[in-house]
Amino acid sequence: MNAPTEKLIGDVKVLANDVEELLKATAAQSGEKIAEARARTQAAIARARTVAVEQGRQAAQTTDQYVRDNPWAAIGVSAAIGLLVGLLIGRR
Repeated sequence: MNAPTEKLIGDVKVLANDVEELLKATAAQSGEKIAEARARTQAAIARARTVAVEQGRQAAQTTDQYVRDNPWAAIGVSAAIGLLVGLLIGRR
């Protein structure tokens, strides 16, 4: 997986955990509107997790397929990135 996708998945997980903690903290509150909001929020969290996992899986499969179809291009890109990182580290 690429870095932006991993960061997005991590952010979604953190957000989901924070919202779940908020839901637990408000569990003692009663009322029909609060119960409806809690149910909608829980459903939204479940959908967001499912979408994040599926998009991450799809990105990984796409990357894997590209590398399998274009191994020399992947090697060239990896070498270029390695050279760039090496130059940046060497300047410090």
